[in-house]
Order: sequence, then structure tokens, then C-alpha cells
Amino acid sequence: MADTFDAVVVGAGPNGLAAAVTLARAGLKVRVYEQAATIGGGARSAELTLEGFVHDVCSAVHPMALASPFFQAFELQKRIHLLVPEVSFGHPLDGGRAGIAYRDLERTAAGLGRDGGAYRALYAPLVRMLDGVTDFTQNQLLRMPRHPLAAAVYGLRTLEQGSPLWNARFREDVAPAMISGVNAHALGRMPRLASAGAGMLLGAHAHGRGWPVPVGGSQAIVDAMADDLRAHGGDIVLDTMVASTAQLRAATRAKALLLDVSAQALADIAGAELPAAYLRSLASFRYGNGACKVDFALSGPVPWTNPELAQAPTVHLGGSRGALARSEAEVAAGKHPSNPYVLLSQPSTLDPSRAPSGQGVLWTYCHVPAGSTVDMAEAVVRQIERFAPGFRDVILATNTITAEQYSRYNPNYIGGDFSAGALTLPQLIKRPVVSTNPWKTPADGVYLCSSSTPPGPAVHGLCGWFAARGALHDVFGLAAPALGLS
Repeated sequence: MADTFDAVVVGAGPNGLAAAVTLARAGLKVRVYEQAATIGGGARSAELTLEGFVHDVCSAVHPMALASPFFQAFELQKRIHLLVPEVSFGHPLDGGRAGIAYRDLERTAAGLGRDGGAYRALYAPLVRMLDGVTDFTQNQLLRMPRHPLAAAVYGLRTLEQGSPLWNARFREDVAPAMISGVNAHALGRMPRLASAGAGMLLGAHAHGRGWPVPVGGSQAIVDAMADDLRAHGGDIVLDTMVASTAQLRAATRAKALLLDVSAQALADIAGAELPAAYLRSLASFRYGNGACKVDFALSGPVPWTNPELAQAPTVHLGGSRGALARSEAEVAAGKHPSNPYVLLSQPSTLDPSRAPSGQGVLWTYCHVPAGSTVDMAEAVVRQIERFAPGFRDVILATNTITAEQYSRYNPNYIGGDFSAGALTLPQLIKRPVVSTNPWKTPADGVYLCSSSTPPGPAVHGLCGWFAARGALHDVFGLAAPALGLS
């Protein structure tokens, strides 16, 4: 006889676990199925290079860990140790120069010479209205903003930095490079509205709540969620591939099925229950280019030319605003850039538990065309050497995950697209369909709760939280539960 559950979640990443925690807290009997041998999805940690060196397999630094309404309600900061650095990120340029983004906006502006005032004026209103900006961006766009002034200011700055006007307020090169380095987190050509929107939000948090790093690795976040799920009666089944919603219904008799899968996988799993028009919308959903990730075990710290970069857990490499735009344009044209934008994290600067005493781990990725099988390790090393001569001498071991390998590691990362869907302006509205309730599908009791839904990528749990709250209301007639420790 089949086990009976009220709700089943497919996928034990941050969004799937957020959904499961919410449902279990409401008193439902919940089961999670995970294809992999471990939980975590985009927030796993593992010894990828040498024994004793703990690397984050996907995400490493978590601006949304403090900002996400779900994590605030879940009281994540009370459950794990989040280190919030004084420096959010650094951006080196040739000649030993660097822009240093402190949490203190005034201190940041003071280091930017003639552009200090312009940089301060760009971010100060966003930092001041950070909660309103977060509320507007971390939901879905087809609704009236609850904080209209914050939404308007955010929109105007996004329009400026996502258009040919992006250099209008600046006279030097460091501040624009810093902004572009943050914008490039959202893979795609620059200037572009979608990447500028993501960058404005991340930049505001860099000078607001900061960019925290979890002690022990990103795995700590999902482990805390799994612990809470089990404490409220839920369970997790690993190494299990789910082929169809019919299989789930037969095995569990669940009334609600929440799928932390890509839009493409939703069509595969639930296609027999979905109308043709909805399936056509899923088929038209587009995926972006990919990432090649290179991890390093180091014998000591990175020998930065500018010593201030040693304080920065996150560093953006690639040089000037123009150079970053050229690199991203090459990727968009299907090329592998010789001078790539490199996103780098050095968590050992804050968390010595990641590696043996005196040694360190280094996390990097660069953007590549979708499905790429190219190992970009040498290009990444050259880019680091450009700003840290002698870096090769401290490398003990490396591990590369190509874009193609990423797509096999996590089926949501189609072609290596860790956003589970291209971040374009149309796809911020159509994610994956145009709807005021994009998490709910036309299939009875079936919800999509991955980054293919609003608000999109990042470790925030919001896609799962929104989907679960919808299921509680629609299927069970229940209110959203409290999530905190008290």
C-alpha cells in the first residue's frame, strides 16, 4: 500500500526546502524527493580538490540570506553563523588600483575620488529604502508595488545603468567598473535593463545589510532548513528520480505537488496533465548562457597587488567597464572570452574552518556559451595573475566544472545556466508564463517552485515560499504558518 502524504516536494535545493518547511509548519505531512545523493541543489558544499578543503559547489556568498523575507521569517541568522564582512566586494584595475565597496557607503565614496559623490548619489536612496526595493524586486512584477517611491527610484536607476546613459554621471573609471562588476552577476550583454536591475539590488545590499558568508559553507543554509523540516515531521528521500506527476500521485496520494525543477522539466514531469497552450508557453521559455566554475586549494592567501583586496570575500575581475562589456558580448555571440569576467570568492579570509591552518580555498567562475565543454581554468588563472602576480605559486590543486558538467550536476541548470532561465526583461515578466500567480500550474494541485519562477535566481527560498503559501490557500484552505524559532 502506498505511503500517504498531504504534500510532496521534488527537489531539495533552497526553494524546494523552503516550500517543504512552510508546508510542514502548517501541520501537513510532507515528503521531499531529491535526485542527488545529498541535499542542497545550488547551496551544496563539498571537498572538491583536497581533503580538508571545503568548497561551495554552486553559490558561495549570499546577499539575500539577510534580505530575503523568507529567511527573515525563518530567522536564519539565529540558526547558523553568518559572517558579514566590512568589505562587500573589491574590483581591481590595472596598475594596482582597486575600488573597494565597504558596507559603509560614505567610506566607499570617499575612496572614489571625483566620482565619489556620483556613486553615493546613485546608491544612497536605494540603501535608505532598501526594504521597499527588496519587496518590489523579490516577488513578481505583475502587481502594484507596496512602496511606490522605492520602486520608482529603483526603476530610474535601473534604466540609467541598463542603457547607453550608464556613464553619464561618472568622470573616471573605477566607480563604473565596480557597478559593472556587480551587474555582471546576471549573465548577459551590458548595458541591459535586466542585468542593471539585478546589479542595483545587489549593490544596494552591499552597502545596506552586506553580503554574508556562512561559516562552514553554503551547505549550512540548507542543512538548517532540512533540520527544521524533520523537526516538524517531514522527511527527505535521496537518490530518487521522479518521472511523472502520475508516479508521485500513485506513490504518495498527495493533494499538492511542488516541483523545484526547471520549466523544461515541469513539461516533462507534468506534461500529461497540462493543457497544450501552457505547454507551448513552457517550450518558449528560454535559457541563458552558462558558467565554467574553477575551484582552487591554496597554500596561502592570494598575493594581490593591491593589499586591500585581501579584505574582500568577493572580488570581480576583468578590468574596466568597457572590458567587462566586451567579455559579456563575446559570450553572447557564442565565443569563449580570452579576457573573461571572473567572479571570485575567497571565503577563507573570513572563515578559517574551510581549509587547513594557513591555507585557503578559492571559488571562481566565468561565463561561457551554453553547453560549453571548455575548461576555462587557464584563462581564469591568467586573469587572477593579472591582478595578483605569483598566484600560480600558491595553487595546490584545482577542480573545474564545465557548463556541460553543471547541467548534468543539476538538471535545473540547462546548458550550465544556473539561473534556470535567461534573465531578460521579458522573462522577468514571463517566468515561465505571464500570470499574476506564476507558481500555480493548470494541473490540479501542481505548483512550480524553482528559479524558473519569480523572483528568479539566488539563494533566497522565495520561489518555494510563494508556491507553498499558494498551495496552502488553494488546496488546503490554510493560512501561511509562522516560521521562526520562537
